[in-house]
Amino acid sequence: MHDASMSSLRCPCGGDSYEACCGRFHAGAEPTTPEELMRSRYSAFVKRDAAYLWKTLHPDHDERADEARFQKSIREHFTSRLVYRGLTILGTTEPDAEGVATVTFRASVEQRGRDRSFSERSLFVHDGTGWRYLTGTIS
Repeated sequence: MHDASMSSLRCPCGGDSYEACCGRFHAGAEPTTPEELMRSRYSAFVKRDAAYLWKTLHPDHDERADEARFQKSIREHFTSRLVYRGLTILGTTEPDAEGVATVTFRASVEQRGRDRSFSERSLFVHDGTGWRYLTGTIS
């Protein structure tokens, strides 16, 4: 049996150690860039951290209107047998005049042996506390 500590495990987003990368955000630190938030949300999906995913939704995100619906949806997502294989950042933009920044990424995902990978252009807005996920367009 391998006896690696949590700090030596590679982060799901592709960063170095989970503890030094996305783990610190899941533990309460605020990401300082939209890319860090996007990476930490990907890692939260891998780690099944519904509380973090809820916390990092922008107040204007559709799912923020009904926390019970969000919790039901995320539980269904977590039981869908998705296997996250990797994350590739394809591009980022700085915040525009309205404060909206983008991160375009590709998530490599499998479900029951079938490729479910996708690319998304995500929009992020700072809410005064931290960066939050506003919406995304899958391509």
